[in-house]
Amino acid sequence: MKNYARLEKQFQRLSRLSHAETFLSWDQQVMMPPGGAEGRAEALAELSGLRHELLTAAMLGDCFEAARSESLSPDQQANLHEMRRHWKQAICLPADLVEARSLAASRCENDWRRQRSENDWDGFLPRFEHLVALVREEAHARLAASEEAKTPYDALLELYAPGESNAFISEVFADLKQQLPPLIQTISDDQKTHPQVSLEGSYDLGAQQQLSRQVMRILGFDFNAGRLDVSTHPFSTGVRGDHRITTRYRGSDFLDALMATVHETGHASYEAGLPAEWSHQPLGQARSMSIHESQSLLFEKQLFLSPSFIQYLTPQLHEAFPALQTHDWRSLWSAMTRVQPDYIRVEADEVTYPMHIVLRYEIESDLINGKIEARDIPDLWNEKMLGYLGLSTEGDFRNGCLQDIHWPSGAFGYFPTYTLGALNAAQLFHAIRRDLPELDECLLSGDTVPLRRWLQTHIWSHGCRLSTPDLMQQATGETTSAAYFLQHIRRRYLNQ
Repeated sequence: MKNYARLEKQFQRLSRLSHAETFLSWDQQVMMPPGGAEGRAEALAELSGLRHELLTAAMLGDCFEAARSESLSPDQQANLHEMRRHWKQAICLPADLVEARSLAASRCENDWRRQRSENDWDGFLPRFEHLVALVREEAHARLAASEEAKTPYDALLELYAPGESNAFISEVFADLKQQLPPLIQTISDDQKTHPQVSLEGSYDLGAQQQLSRQVMRILGFDFNAGRLDVSTHPFSTGVRGDHRITTRYRGSDFLDALMATVHETGHASYEAGLPAEWSHQPLGQARSMSIHESQSLLFEKQLFLSPSFIQYLTPQLHEAFPALQTHDWRSLWSAMTRVQPDYIRVEADEVTYPMHIVLRYEIESDLINGKIEARDIPDLWNEKMLGYLGLSTEGDFRNGCLQDIHWPSGAFGYFPTYTLGALNAAQLFHAIRRDLPELDECLLSGDTVPLRRWLQTHIWSHGCRLSTPDLMQQATGETTSAAYFLQHIRRRYLNQ
């Protein structure tokens, strides 16, 4: 097993460098004074370069070939597969393409920040077209090196959602396209017949922070192995034993920070539950972004927003914010589950959000596969927004196709993982209810231990042992389906 052992040692070194990058990046976003930006950028670039050198070292190819014939356990074989997958993704691109793509993305993203505020699609387009050309070149290079991808877009999906293909996602999303738009209209019409509850007010930031920490403890977060801080955009990062969560507080709205905290606690819980014995190897990493998002959305949308949990939480909300004492749990829950089609993806409710993602997925997959060109995007965006959400974005690029950072930064293939995560979350929660008939009773008392144990057994402890489809099959009895999300929406919002 000497070749496999050499590979394990190399990937352990990669893990330790990644550890350093993780906390330098966290500090940059949370604690670092502005004057440290240049030095920090240089340090992170140096670490990134070292990691790339280790991952593309000449000896690795021979080691992978020789390790295939060595006597390995099933876990070692799975780890070898994941190591080789990471290696192939690193070596398949020529250095000049990597450099050109990085530079084009940096320039496009930098200009986008100004052009979005100025509603300047025409100014944005030239740099974006250049970036798209390079991303297409990358996608074709990755396709040539892939053993599973069938389309250029498939090859980019492997970076974020390995095991979930262009064809598979299109099939799953077809049910959403057919059933969600009329459901959105029915729910919106139904909610108009009920009194609207507003939670806008003045909420002490100290009380918000205390409540966030309190809810994190209820959800099982261990503050001896993690912390909560503030950043411009909420995120979760860290390693086993040191999980970092950030959120942001607004004096006029307590719910935004609280739900962001719950969402990130789901991400951190998944990371904390990954197999400890493989913590420095690819086998011990999260399976995919669609599984990662399923954990954060299960905590935020399925657990936190369940009527049972809101009933439990209401006395604590009353204590934290006395002005809310005029609202019972039903009023609070009603305000938290309002459905309203809107232009902005990141502000969308759980019912309309998937259509924002379907729209982006359809456009970006056709763009990378060469079926459309960048100049076609505004008209297609407007057409799909009208069809899916009944909203026109004609001439409104700021709130339309320029609203997200993903495309200007070159992150194609990421968008579908958000809604795949939502579908997986609903499907997993359905399986949890099946296996834990006492779940609502537990949530009424704030007991999340049985739910966490189920997730530990069926999702977290597997790391990358199984592909995403196999992991979902093992946990729920079938691969990812839109049926459980649609069932969840009908039950929550229409009592069907």
